[in-house]
Amino acid sequence: MELEEFFRDEYQEELEKIGEEYPDKKSIQMDFSDLESYDYNTADELIEKPDKMLRRAEEELEAIGIHDQENNEIVPNIRFFNLPEERTFLIRDINSDHLNQLIATEGVITKITDVRPKVNEGVFECRRCGRTQTIEQDQHSFGKLKEPAKCACKRKDFKLKENESKFIDMQKMEIQEPLEALVKGEQAKTIDVWLEDDLTNKLYPGDKVIVTGVVKLRSPSKKSSAVYDIYLDSIHIQQVEKEFEEIEITQEEEKEIEELAKDPEIYQKIINSIAPTIYGHREIKEAIALQLFGGTKNKVFPDQSNIRPDVHVLLIGDPGTAKSMILEYLNQLAPKGIFVSGKSATGAGLTASAEKDEFGEGGWTLKAGALVLASGGHAAIDEFDKMTTDDRSSMHEAMEQQTISVAKAGIVTTFKAKTAVLAAANPKYGRFDPHEPPAKQFDIPPTLLSRFDLIFPIKDVMDEERDREMADHILNSHQAAGIKTDSPEVLSEDELDKAIQEIEPVLDIDLLRKYISYTRKHCHPVLTKDAIRKIKEYYTDLRMTGEQSGAVPITPRQLEALVRLAEASAKGRLSEEVQLEDARRAIKLHKFVMREIGVDQETGRMDIDIIATGKPKSKIDKVKTLYAAIKDLSQEYDKVTHDQIVDEAEELGIEPEKVNDLLSILKKKGDIYSPKHGEYKIAGQ
Repeated sequence: MELEEFFRDEYQEELEKIGEEYPDKKSIQMDFSDLESYDYNTADELIEKPDKMLRRAEEELEAIGIHDQENNEIVPNIRFFNLPEERTFLIRDINSDHLNQLIATEGVITKITDVRPKVNEGVFECRRCGRTQTIEQDQHSFGKLKEPAKCACKRKDFKLKENESKFIDMQKMEIQEPLEALVKGEQAKTIDVWLEDDLTNKLYPGDKVIVTGVVKLRSPSKKSSAVYDIYLDSIHIQQVEKEFEEIEITQEEEKEIEELAKDPEIYQKIINSIAPTIYGHREIKEAIALQLFGGTKNKVFPDQSNIRPDVHVLLIGDPGTAKSMILEYLNQLAPKGIFVSGKSATGAGLTASAEKDEFGEGGWTLKAGALVLASGGHAAIDEFDKMTTDDRSSMHEAMEQQTISVAKAGIVTTFKAKTAVLAAANPKYGRFDPHEPPAKQFDIPPTLLSRFDLIFPIKDVMDEERDREMADHILNSHQAAGIKTDSPEVLSEDELDKAIQEIEPVLDIDLLRKYISYTRKHCHPVLTKDAIRKIKEYYTDLRMTGEQSGAVPITPRQLEALVRLAEASAKGRLSEEVQLEDARRAIKLHKFVMREIGVDQETGRMDIDIIATGKPKSKIDKVKTLYAAIKDLSQEYDKVTHDQIVDEAEELGIEPEKVNDLLSILKKKGDIYSPKHGEYKIAGQ
């Protein structure tokens, strides 16, 4: 078949359109299935010999004669896409069998270089006689110019005439296998992809793409090496949504999911299916269930602003309280997730960076971090408190605006990071002090703490009855697991069934993962009047109590968190409406968290300042009062002693045992200093 016939019959209108829009539009997009339907043999030849067929296709387009608006003859790029399923491979499966063949693969961009000009047709001038020759360059010559063999004067001494040569834009990127395609424990494989002309400068790290291209070899860096690198010479790039809800679900499974959503005990079953080997922590498991569903996506206000739908959860607990196991379970359950340890993670590794390396042949490369790669899914960060202050501060934007801005080496860009974060940390001194408020023992900046929707302190409290129940649960779990692996039988059949039930999730993990994916994809609940009234009532009542005491018990940021949690609750029921029960579930979790960390122990009132600033308002007031007292004393006396401050504080209603703590806060802020032991002065005096 002549390809010219195919072009005229199927794509005549598109070719005419390119002539009208050139150079804004330089390529014609051709669906491979159209060619397959038109002539199967030609389509098969395109798969097996893509370079030859694409050159032939360009010649056929030249024969048609396409002209731009200034009547210059043009030859558009031909970009085939939508290859059959059998020609779509995982990156790990691309090998030497596919060399010089047309294939498609899916991946997430992890690195991308700057756009650079590459010689397409080189004009070479002989240094001896001045004759010129035009040499068409090989594709992706990797910096090596293809020069003429010899000049007519029998010499081989040429220089490139840049002004007369033709250049084309070129860019290189690295793509990694999507996280959702990996079996737990597998390392994601990568492959280099080369982009040319109008494919360049349109993609960023973190974008998920389907690449159609020709598998080619790259020469080894060492001439003596017999090992070559594989790369993809792309002819088409399709950007796809970075969501993980694309898990394949059969019609039977869809019916099972819809039936499951009607079960009045659905939430209890989901909670009991999350980390069943871990004893207790019901509220935490409920919070993780809501985090897996997330709030309603793609809500855009009239002013084009939007609010993140993802729920962030922080676990701060004593050693050995199963925090890491909970994170591991989330990573296993979430259809798309990344597990990282804060001890070994940098700010750039979590967010994004621009770096100089060999990938860009010495140029600057944009590189996506964990939160960008997990966009549309979940990131579990263990040992959150072990991260440095600078590394943690890089997460502020990612957690609230869900974007990551990079300004480095002249590269200024923004990545998307629509990622729900589950983090775990230890208290400041390794273990919670029962005599101090939990919030005072968080070794995490208040500005970062405030970005978490729910914060759970996990205390290892010694309680005989609870300890006995936990020991039974753990030991029975170990026994059941051992017996399941063909250990000698030591339990009766009934006892074994009971032990296995304790560690087996109520819902099969694969079914639960598909249930989560289905709800996130198909369910977009909106608030009902009853839910709005309940949340509004809770918010305003708390604000009124704060107005009376001067403390701020809740802020609009927590109000938005309540909406997210209520929407996630509705999605868990596969409901398109956020009902009263969803609002109650969100409020119940918020109350639980606030009782644990947001109550001023002196006044017994809720005070969000404990999280937002690290101190309750009552303490902030006392700090201000004590500072004013020291200032007054310093004007009256040359030396202000500790005893004078204690006496003055007692008259102002501040207990003597609190004075040292308040003085420590003032010294840390730099408001006062101590020239010698037992004496204090106002800074700047």
